[in-house]
This record gives sequence, C-alpha cells and structure tokens, in this order.
Amino acid sequence: MSDQNSGRMMDRKDFIKISGLSTLALTLGTTGLPADFLTKTAEAKKYDEAKLKFNPNGKFKVVQFNDTQDDERIDRRTIQLMEKVLDTEKPNFVVLNGDNITSGCDSALEMKQAINNVAQPMEKRGIKWAITYGNHDEDSTPNSGLDEKDMLKIYMSYKYNMNQPGEKGITGTGNMNLLINDSKGKKAAFNLWLLDSGRYAPKTIAGQDFEGYPTWDWLRMNQVKWYYETSTSLEKRFNRKIPSLMFIHIPLWEHRFMWYGSVDGRTAANHEAAVKKHNIVGERNEDECPGPINSGMFSAILERNDVKGVFCGHDHINTYSGNYYGVLLGYGGSAGFGTYGLSGAEKNRLRGARVFNLNENKEGVLEETHMVFAKDYGIDLTANDQSMDPAPLKEPVKA
Repeated sequence: MSDQNSGRMMDRKDFIKISGLSTLALTLGTTGLPADFLTKTAEAKKYDEAKLKFNPNGKFKVVQFNDTQDDERIDRRTIQLMEKVLDTEKPNFVVLNGDNITSGCDSALEMKQAINNVAQPMEKRGIKWAITYGNHDEDSTPNSGLDEKDMLKIYMSYKYNMNQPGEKGITGTGNMNLLINDSKGKKAAFNLWLLDSGRYAPKTIAGQDFEGYPTWDWLRMNQVKWYYETSTSLEKRFNRKIPSLMFIHIPLWEHRFMWYGSVDGRTAANHEAAVKKHNIVGERNEDECPGPINSGMFSAILERNDVKGVFCGHDHINTYSGNYYGVLLGYGGSAGFGTYGLSGAEKNRLRGARVFNLNENKEGVLEETHMVFAKDYGIDLTANDQSMDPAPLKEPVKA
C-alpha cells in the first residue's frame, strides 16, 4: 500500500469517518451467498500432487513477508531483514504477500531487477516460496511494459518458486492453492490458499462512482466460489477437510470489525472488550483499508470450516492478530524499509515478518503464529534512505 494514493482515491485516514460505511459493508456481507452457491457440487478435478512436505518431526514453518514495496534500488535493510529472519527461523516455505515491488522501475530490466531483489534471499538458501499480488505491484507497468501476468512468469522462472499460472476464468492473477503432505509423504496434512485481492475498485458500477467509499479492491464472488468448490473437492478426495491458511493482500472487513468487537462502536471500551473476546495481540496504528464491498469470503470460510487463519498486509503499521469466531485474522506488518511506516523517528520500529508454526500432530495443525521484528536482529532503524544498487541478474534461473 502507499500513503501516496492516486487522485481518484480518498485519503486512507478519512474514509473511516464516512457515516454508515461499516453498516453498508456488514449489510452486503450478511446478505449471504447465492441460493445455489453452498449446495452446488463442485466438478471432479485433478490436483497436482503436493510439492511440500512436513519435516520428519511433524513440524512445518511458514514465514510471511509483506509490503517489501520497493523498486530496483531496494533499501538494503529490507534484504537484511529477510535474510536474518530466514537464517534464524529456517522456514520450509515463504509467502511474499503482495506489494512486493512498486513504482520506480522505468524499464523491463529494472522490473526484473526489483523482482530479483526479493527473490534472492530464498533462492540463495534453497527455500521454497511464492507470491500474491497487492495493489502496488503494477505501479511500474506503464514504464516497464510488464503486467502481473508477465511478472508472474518471471517469479515462476526461479528454481525454488512455487507459483502457478493460477485458476483460469476467475478474477486476478495466480490464484492457487498449495498442498503440504504429512511427514511420511502419503497424504495431505495442510493447505495454503494464495489469492489475488486486486488493486482498486472499478471507477463505476451501474453508473455510480465510489466517492465517499474506500476505493481499494475486494475478492470477487468467482474467487470465493473457486475457494468453496476447491475446498469441497479436496474434502471428497481425501475424505476429510484439509486445514489451511489463506493469504491475501487487502484485508477483509472482518479484520476491521474484530479490533473493536463491533461494526460501529469504536471506543477504547469496545476494543478492551474485543481483546478479551477475540484474544487480540499486536498493534493497530492505522485504520484497516478493505474495499468498499464485503466479498462474502468470511461467510464461505465459516461454512467450509477448513481455513484456520486469514492473513493480509496492505496497512503497513498494523501487526495484530486475533481469533474471530474460530478463524485467526491478522496482519503481517511491513518488511520494506523503503515505504511508509510509523511517523517521525519511529518510522521503522515495526518492520518485521510473521511466522507460522504448523504441527501435523496438533488438531487444526496451526500451532501458533507471531511477529518478529527488525529491532530483534539489531538492524538499523534510522528513518533514512539506504537504497542500494541492484544485484546482477543471472539467467536462466529455473533449473
């Protein structure tokens, strides 16, 4: 995300003040899904065999980096943070969860260099990884000529990248799921959903613009339907629900509702009650910025009862997580030192990453999640620019 949004967008700090906005989102979200949506049987479908596997001790670790958000001259501390986290946590898999790069790339070469910057920490260590897209990944497209489909081909060219072209016929680029086999390699133990939550809302719908509403994007119904039908097919294939995590860049409206335990109440007392009710931990330093329409994804997740957590980025200085009616909702914070953070000298205090510990022997498999921060590794937090020249490209990169 960025604190410098396009002219047609309202200020991210002001949209929350619009009267009735929360009620609108809740109303849209609670109208339910289409009448035949939950009863429709998904067509049988063949899935690729799992390419990920739990360790012999039954453990598996995922790291989420969000909003690295820089161009080919990335801030050196972003890479330093990624490397420190990887070397300390030794994850089995990494998710770069949107806004991986941003504007500033003036050619296709510079776009490739920007991508290479954030790919190298995992590639050098032989760690499998994948990306989702955020609202800023195409900011350099007008100058570079490379859109999200072109960028995805670049990401997929790396040896340890696990991205796939994505499901055809649904909104977004690279929507996919990744199965993780148990430690014996015989059956699926967990699943990862990686969805493209889009960029910005269309200029108009039915001739009406979004003035007065937030103008970021939202998951479309065809994506929700794809999740629901794929989840159902996986259950039929394995004769049980496969527990999972979902990664999207732009938060759900339910992220926002959870912090105050309310749709409209936004007082300290509301939040205090919500902390106890939803076991919320972490910081919230800016308003959540979902799209103007509630996608219904959370309703589908409750119905399917397989997603154990939905984690986003987008709002760089939020790091909280909580249990919202049995589903963990949370933020990954911002790993990028080249983008906005807190104000003044505290700008970089919350730069970090989120860690997920999975245990195939634990009910639900997701054992716990927590944030780690640059300050924990002694990284310089000075509020200045420490951009560096891009590393040389090596082609081809795919084995």
